[in-house]
Amino acid sequence: MKRSVFFGAMAAGLVAGAASAATLDDVQSRGTLNCGVSTGLPGFSSPNAQGQWEGFDVAVCRAVAAAVLGDPQAVEFVPTTGQTRFTALASGEIDMLARNTTWTFSRDNDLKFEFTGINYYDGQGFMVPKALGVTSARDLSGATVCIQTGTTTELNLADYFRANNMDYEPVPIETNAEAQQQYLAGACDVYTTDRSGLAATRATFENPGDHVILPETISKEPLGPLVRHGDPEWGDIVRWTLNALVAAEEYGVTSANVDELAQGTENPEINRLLGTEGELGAMIRLDNNWAVNAIKAGGNYGELFERYLGEGTPIGLPRGLNAQWQNGGLLYAPPFR
Repeated sequence: MKRSVFFGAMAAGLVAGAASAATLDDVQSRGTLNCGVSTGLPGFSSPNAQGQWEGFDVAVCRAVAAAVLGDPQAVEFVPTTGQTRFTALASGEIDMLARNTTWTFSRDNDLKFEFTGINYYDGQGFMVPKALGVTSARDLSGATVCIQTGTTTELNLADYFRANNMDYEPVPIETNAEAQQQYLAGACDVYTTDRSGLAATRATFENPGDHVILPETISKEPLGPLVRHGDPEWGDIVRWTLNALVAAEEYGVTSANVDELAQGTENPEINRLLGTEGELGAMIRLDNNWAVNAIKAGGNYGELFERYLGEGTPIGLPRGLNAQWQNGGLLYAPPFR
């Protein structure tokens, strides 16, 4: 009887192990990564003039594709709204979601998803026309507010106004494009979402200077990629690809020098990261140069930030909390060993 229990447990473990490998096998068999993104948020994920997806979140998808398939272009991008993104992930339509999505307790547990890290530390804010003469969120009582449905933004807005004994009239919208249209048409006095999203939206306006983002940040919004529960191997791959981009910036590994450094350095951590020492790739069933491929896809975290979001772009975001830990930020990759 003990023997049958033992072998039954072993069989169950083997079945679970086989199931946990499903996403990696599916992606490699298919030859493409299906990645859920937004319907269009400049700087994070949006099609360019040639119809090619680009942005900070898009770059994470491409890094994962490069790590797993050796090709950053082997990605099928699936636009999702705040309402459809979780259904697309849960149903298997997409392999991962990289769509400015906030890590919360209920999403991690009740919705059965696994967040694989934070690629942008954010918080919710408010944007208003400068002509409105408002300088603080405390002055917004009675305002009409454009807000995307199916987001944490809805709940944060209700909490903030209730806590400050203020009233508001919600104007529900589905996408950022719809929010922009309604806001500019005067259908709402205020647009509220993550502060990075407000900066990205304002950058597309004909006269960005006519709009101000109020100083209050009313929530914590840790944004990052996520996968389904029940596939720990796939979760590890996405998690450590993001970690590789963060660590690469810390150690000075860039898209320009990664091939040279992959020949070997005096720094054991860099060598393990780039696969010249150890067998880290084998632990996640990838080639030992998986991180090299991920970094070459678009660069390290800092390169991606400056290209798509930084102060030299129309969006103009400072690093702030998204700086490396040695520079006063929160970015910190666990050791590669």
